[in-house]
Amino acid sequence: MAASVVQSGSYLLELDTGFESGAFTLDSAIKGVLDNTTYTLGGTGNDFADITEFVTSVTYKRGREKTDYQFGAGVMQFTMRDETGILGPYDTSSPYYDPNNDQPGLAPMRAIRLSRDGEFLFVGVVTSYYYMFQMAGPNLVNVQCADEFYKLAQTQLDELNVTAQTSGARINTVLALPEVDYTGTSSIATGTVNLGHAAAYTVPQGTNTLLYLQQINQAEQGRLFVARDGTITFQERIGDTLSSPILSFTDDGTGAKYEDLQVEFDADNVVNRAYVEGLDGDNATDSNAASIAQYFTQSVTITNSLLHEQSEIDDLAAYLLEPDPEPRYTSVTTYFGSLTDAQRNIVATIDIGDTISIHKEIPGLGSEIAEELSVEGIQGVIDFNRGHTVTFYTSPTTIVYELILDDAVYGVIDSTNVLG
Repeated sequence: MAASVVQSGSYLLELDTGFESGAFTLDSAIKGVLDNTTYTLGGTGNDFADITEFVTSVTYKRGREKTDYQFGAGVMQFTMRDETGILGPYDTSSPYYDPNNDQPGLAPMRAIRLSRDGEFLFVGVVTSYYYMFQMAGPNLVNVQCADEFYKLAQTQLDELNVTAQTSGARINTVLALPEVDYTGTSSIATGTVNLGHAAAYTVPQGTNTLLYLQQINQAEQGRLFVARDGTITFQERIGDTLSSPILSFTDDGTGAKYEDLQVEFDADNVVNRAYVEGLDGDNATDSNAASIAQYFTQSVTITNSLLHEQSEIDDLAAYLLEPDPEPRYTSVTTYFGSLTDAQRNIVATIDIGDTISIHKEIPGLGSEIAEELSVEGIQGVIDFNRGHTVTFYTSPTTIVYELILDDAVYGVIDSTNVLG
C-alpha cells in the first residue's frame, strides 16, 4: 500500500511482475476451473505489485539542464531493504515469482511507475537489478530504471523512404513503424518546419530510432521528451510564452519557498555565429559582428539538418544565435516540507515545458529580481524518512501578455501584448 512520506504526501511504487495472476491455469484447483469469471483464458493484464513497503529512497531525473543539450532517456533509481529474501531472483516461493514461465517477477524490462497521491512522477521500465547479500543486516536491492526513450534507443530503423513532412508528422511516422512498435501514448504537436527534400529521401537501414527522433527535434528546436506519465511528448519550436506561471517561487513568504537558487552568467552560452547545412547541401550562415568583437567567435554548426527549404534553413541559423550573455536563474530547488499542501500538489505535477516564476530579494537593490522561466528538466529525491526535494532546471523565455482592453499597460497592441 502507499506509504506516507514525512511532510510530502502519499507515495506508491509499483512494479509489473510480468505475469497475470488472473489468468486461467491448467491443473490448478482454483485457477483451472472451467467457466469461472475470475481466472479467464485471456487473463486480466499483467499485475503491478506494490513494492513501496521495501523502498527507502528514490531519485529520478527527466529532461535536460540546458537548451543546447539533447533530451535523453529519463532515469530513476531506488533502493530497497529485503528483510526476508523475497525480493531475490532465486526465491521460487516469492509472491513476485512467475511460476508459469519459471522466471523472477522482479526482472529487467518490467514496467515501473511511481506516483504521489494518484499523480505519476515517473513511468518507465526496469533496466537492471543489483542484489547485495549482506552478512550483518538486511539485504539491499538497487534498481535502475529508464523511460520509453531507453527502448527507442535499443531499436533500429529499416530503410525508410520519406517525402516532405512537418516535424510532428515525421515523428508520428517513425513511432508507427513496425520495427519501432511503439504502443504507448503520445502527444505530438504538428511542428513548425518541413522535413524531407524536393525528392524522396531515404533514411538508411540501421539508423538508431532515438537518434533520428533527436535529429528531427534538432531541425524543429522544440522539446521531445517523455512526460511524467510516460507519454512521448513533442512541443514546437521554443518561442514566445504567454505569461501564465503555474507557480511562483519566492523568498518573502508570498509564494512557494525554495531551498536553493542557482544563477548563471556565462560567456560559454554565447553563440554569435551559426552554420546550418541540409542533407542536400543547402546551407546558411548567420552571425553577429558586435558580439564577435566582444566575445570572439563562438560557433554552432549543424551539418545534418533535415530541413530542405532554404528559408527555413536561414531561419534556423538566425534562431540559434545568442549574441549576448545575460544573468538568469538556471535552477531552483524546493523541499516539500516547507510548502503548503496546495503548493506540494502543484510542484508534483509541474512538467517539462511549463512556466514558473522565481523571485529573489537582493539586498541593496531596493526591489526583487523576478523572472518567468520555462522548465527544461526535473530532478527529484525522495527519502522516505526525511521527505521529498525537487529541482527544476530552467531556460529563459520571451514573455508576452494577454491583451486587456482599456488597460493602460496591457491594452496597447505591441510585441509584448497579444491576443490570447
